[in-house]
Amino acid sequence: MVQFTRYAIYYTPPKGALATFGAHWLGWDIEAGQHVAHPDIPDLPCPVENITRTPRKYGLHGTIKPPFHLAQGTSVTELQDACAVLAAKLPAITLPSLQLSRLGGFLAVTIAGEQTPLAELASTVVRDLDPFRAPASDREIKRRQQANLSPRQTALLQKWGYPYVMDEFRFHITLTGPQSEHDASRVHAALAPILVPILPSPFQVSDLTLVGEGPDGMFHEIHRYALSG
Repeated sequence: MVQFTRYAIYYTPPKGALATFGAHWLGWDIEAGQHVAHPDIPDLPCPVENITRTPRKYGLHGTIKPPFHLAQGTSVTELQDACAVLAAKLPAITLPSLQLSRLGGFLAVTIAGEQTPLAELASTVVRDLDPFRAPASDREIKRRQQANLSPRQTALLQKWGYPYVMDEFRFHITLTGPQSEHDASRVHAALAPILVPILPSPFQVSDLTLVGEGPDGMFHEIHRYALSG
């Protein structure tokens, strides 16, 4: 059995065009737990492997509860049981659609329009599963604080181990590492004709995925939980 070093709760697309393309784009199939060949996409500023190096290990996903080490005295089995209980209480969510966006220096898939229902769901997951999260180390706190956090983000980091949760949550599915403005424009132009037609509209979040970081440093799907509340 794989021994995972960290765990997280993700939204991962269900089987279909987006999940398949995303796995090949990143070069990592998080569900199968294996590397896959990158697609051949013309007019990119550099090879796909270089563009996707930073987000590859995490797989195609939107973060709901960020990666964490298990708290002392808790077990993976207990975490899985808690995920199942929580998913049975949470309703599925339908939002208008997804879109290809530039967020600072990287490209991502984001929600087109209102994200409040998903933000509220994410806040519930972060809060209810927090007993399973080991406190962030001083080293992690210091590393995060180097990112010019606002006072609110710093407070969230101290309380929840991550600065972009609760009212700072912004759902996104990361597609690239940092890009120059020129390169980001070229990647966007090359990706848009392929990706935009397969983005779901409406966008449904009907399950959440428990994932783990393996000894290989890659994140693997452990179990997908249907939202049935």
